[in-house]
Amino acid sequence: MKALVFSTHGFDRPFLEAAASEHELHFTHEPLTEETAHLAKGFPAVLLFTSDAASAPVLRQLHDVGVRYLSLRSAGYDHVDLAEARALGMRVANVPAYSPQAVAEHAVMLLLALSRRLVRSVQLMRSNDFRLDELVGWEIRGKTVGVVGTGSIGSAFARMMAGFGSRLLATDPVKNLQLEQEAGIIYTDFDSLCAESDVISIHCPLTSSTRYLFAAPVFSRCKRGLVLINTARGAIVRTTDLLDALDDGRLGAAGLDVYEHERGLFFCDYSGRPINDPLFERLRSHPKVLLTGHQAFLTREALEAIARQSVDNLTQWEQQGWCNREIS
Repeated sequence: MKALVFSTHGFDRPFLEAAASEHELHFTHEPLTEETAHLAKGFPAVLLFTSDAASAPVLRQLHDVGVRYLSLRSAGYDHVDLAEARALGMRVANVPAYSPQAVAEHAVMLLLALSRRLVRSVQLMRSNDFRLDELVGWEIRGKTVGVVGTGSIGSAFARMMAGFGSRLLATDPVKNLQLEQEAGIIYTDFDSLCAESDVISIHCPLTSSTRYLFAAPVFSRCKRGLVLINTARGAIVRTTDLLDALDDGRLGAAGLDVYEHERGLFFCDYSGRPINDPLFERLRSHPKVLLTGHQAFLTREALEAIARQSVDNLTQWEQQGWCNREIS
């Protein structure tokens, strides 16, 4: 199948090329927008990344130029208007479980770096200041860790935290009975999890019900000094409220791999250019925030799996007319 890959990056193109021996892939570094949708003319399929904006107007443009298949290079699909895709008869598939370990390990890394003041330690080391006065940390063992969402990534994170000797709480519409047995996790309601947890790690999808799930009303009910980890989607957390809670001490720290306004910013090179986003500048310069640029998924193993599955979506559509990863 002939397909156009939007938002191509140096880190993923080699893996896509290696996986696509049976297909004709064409690449563009341009993200999918209303201004770039015309580039897909003559392609029955497109491969989309999280930075692509497949809104209803964009999907209509894609449909008008002949696109019928959308293969997502991600597990999340909040950047696609699925209702409009269904109305147009377009098929959409994702890569639901490319590497839960990659994202879970990154969440653990953020937590460890915060708990042991790693960023400040490096700063002092480079300035020849070897005093330890600013570097007193805290141990994860014995802390209560709340996991919001126990799908494949949340479950992987919970198992890692069990290895540290943490008490584990979880909230999810569907209980993972195997995780209960293996990690000793206790399912509870969201409010109880927030009130009891020393650490909360977010692993739920972005939906209408989870958008700004973590905002001022919830922060006011959280255990004082809470450390919040978010490797899921930026808009699950209202950034202004997060910063206010950090400033007044209700939150102790935040480890973030995502940002609610990251589209058009993350995955781009702004070297030597101004970033006209005061909220982002406030976030990344905050002394209690450790921020990475949506890199939690970025391992060789994950990139291989993403490429393999997103290309296999094309193969299934071409050979059998349907795909087992289609999003209903």
